[in-house]
Amino acid sequence: MVNKPHKTKLSFVVPFTHSESTKIFEKKSDLEVWNSFNKGEEAAFNYIYRCYTPILFSVGMQITGNVDLVKDGIQNLFIDLRRKRGTLSEVVSIKSYLLKSLQRDLFRTMKKENSQSIQSIELPENAFLIEVSHETKVIQMESENEINTQLKQALNQLTPKQRQALILLYEEGMSYKEIAEVLEFNQVKTARKLVYRAIESLKQLLKN
Repeated sequence: MVNKPHKTKLSFVVPFTHSESTKIFEKKSDLEVWNSFNKGEEAAFNYIYRCYTPILFSVGMQITGNVDLVKDGIQNLFIDLRRKRGTLSEVVSIKSYLLKSLQRDLFRTMKKENSQSIQSIELPENAFLIEVSHETKVIQMESENEINTQLKQALNQLTPKQRQALILLYEEGMSYKEIAEVLEFNQVKTARKLVYRAIESLKQLLKN
């Protein structure tokens, strides 16, 4: 029996407006922002929360269509981060760190609810289905109106991880190093190879 996701409430109040925190941290590196947060600076926490919640929600919804599950995952992630601040390791890319953390939390919850082992964490087959807004950024073609359907069909024949890698690279503008971190690859070249194979597969599918 699948249990309904438990609804949680944020146990903190964000005291700064987005514009205020943006002015303070927008020109700082991720490492500087993270270290400020880890030292207890509320404006840094506010900046991270407001900047990255939209992408976390977007990616979470591509993993599972359960809105409550995604919202709970995001809330629990930030509650946990705030609880652990002062003991956290340095983070060079906040986006990739948060995406990896949320992804693992969602997988664990999904496996638990389905009474499956959490030893093997894999993307569902219907994860990261690519829509038109993603397609046009992944591959630029002159007659977009004519090839959109064909391209969409080809993209969605790729594996979930291939689709995820393309979205992270082209839609989110992440580096191969950041993609490797999100997908938990030990080497950056593995992320490059995944993207290369995805593009090669697309070329072959589009020839048919």
